[in-house]
This record gives sequence, C-alpha cells and structure tokens, in this order.
Amino acid sequence: MKVREMLTDLRGLTVDDLRTRARDLEDQVFRLRLQSAMGQGEAGNKIRPIRRELARLKAVISEKGGKD
Repeated sequence: MKVREMLTDLRGLTVDDLRTRARDLEDQVFRLRLQSAMGQGEAGNKIRPIRRELARLKAVISEKGGKD
C-alpha cells in the first residue's frame, strides 16, 4: 500500500480507532526489539516500517486534534 493511500485510509478512521491501532503497533515494536535483543536477526528488519507507520498514525491523531 502506498503512503498516500494509507494516509487517506487513516484519516477516515476515528481518533479512538487510531489510538487502538497505535497501541498495537507500539506493542509490536516492543516485541520485535526483544526478539532482536535475543539474537533473532529477522526481527530487526521489521522494526523500521512499523515505526514509520506508528509515526504516521500519531501525525494523523494530532491533525484530528486528539491528544496523545
């Protein structure tokens, strides 16, 4: 999915849905960091795209005026 399409989809969601999704992504990043620290090399490659999506979510939340 391209970034513009993702952003239009995110902007269509409510703030509560965005916050729920952000919490899920934060949890995923945490688990991947643990896996990376334990030596599972594949986990390191997955962190960056999830962090970027999390940043996009937080940007849309702030655009909508929701406090994070």
